[in-house]
Order: sequence, then C-alpha cells, then structure tokens
Amino acid sequence: MTPTRQELHALLDPPARTWLDHALTEAAAAAAPHATGGTDPWELRFAAAGRHCGHQHADAVRTLLLTEARPDAPTLGRLYHHGTADERRAVLLALPHLDRLTPPEAALPLVEDALRSNDTRLIAAAVGPYAARHLDAHPWRHAVLKCLFTGVPTDTVAGLGHRARGDRELARMLTDYADERTAAGRPVPHDLLRVLTLTDEPSEES
Repeated sequence: MTPTRQELHALLDPPARTWLDHALTEAAAAAAPHATGGTDPWELRFAAAGRHCGHQHADAVRTLLLTEARPDAPTLGRLYHHGTADERRAVLLALPHLDRLTPPEAALPLVEDALRSNDTRLIAAAVGPYAARHLDAHPWRHAVLKCLFTGVPTDTVAGLGHRARGDRELARMLTDYADERTAAGRPVPHDLLRVLTLTDEPSEES
C-alpha cells in the first residue's frame, strides 16, 4: 500500500519534506482547470524524486505526484516513454490510483508496452490492479504466461484467482507450455501448476 503524505512526512528528513510539499503544490496546480499544456514543473519533480527523497521512497512520492496532478493519458505516456526504468515502473504502479483517466482504459498501451519488455520489475508492475480491471482476456492470459516465462511470481498478478477461475483457454495455454518444457527436459514451474489448479475451479457463471 502506498504511504499517505503524512506517513511519508514521518519517513523523510526536513529538506525532503519541504521538497515534497513544493512538488505536490505544483502537481495540484497542474490539475487545476486553468492549467496550460506542455511540460509542467511537477514533471521535472517526478524525475527527481529519488534524488531528493531517497530511492526507497521514490515510488510513493511519484504516486502522490500523479494522484495530485491527475494527468491525462498523453502526459502519462510522455512520463513513461521518456522516463528511466524506475520512472516507468512508478507510472505503472500509480495507475490503480488514477481513477479520473478518460476513458479509464486509456493507459493500457503503457501496460502492453511493459509486458513486451523483458524487465521483470516492469512486468511485475504491469500486472497490478489496473491490468486486472482493464486488460482483455486474451492479453491478460499472455501476461500470465509472460510472468511464467520471465520468472515473475504469479502472486504478483492482481485478481489472478478471480480471472483464472474456469478459464479453459488459459488452462490450454498453460498445459501446452508445460508440455513444451517437459518435452525439452526442463522442469515445469510450480507457479504454472498452481495457476492451472485455479483454472479447474468453476467460474461464477457455471
């Protein structure tokens, strides 16, 4: 769970607290109806969060900045595509908290981009609650397989038990992958067997 502003204050030293307060003020100003387009000061703060607040707090600081700024999809895309791996991960982690995106699924291209990568930290961030709510069945199944391919624990996949339940197509894909590994003399991941067991549970529609 992302720390609140008050919780972050308790973790930061005085200079970092002052920096955070200024950054959040700038982010809130960017969300105001009169705000103009272009690169806002808070976006520069977004990139500098780790340097000023410590890398261990950077994700939380960036999430707070995004929730205050309420950026549209193009701004999110700019932060993601122009950012470092840490900044991209922070954008993905913040998506469940950005409930004013229009339309709500507007950030799916960022999730899909992360799932095409081989960066396990991005993949793990991409399969969070936002993907559970908005990713269609076919790409979601491939996201589960991508986790298995890359060694990302399937516990990271938000809503796994609910979405995998009774999913026969996912069961087929998992079985095919398990057969391929067995034929190649390679072990079948325990996570694969666990997800396969979930697909055996009857769906809510059954």
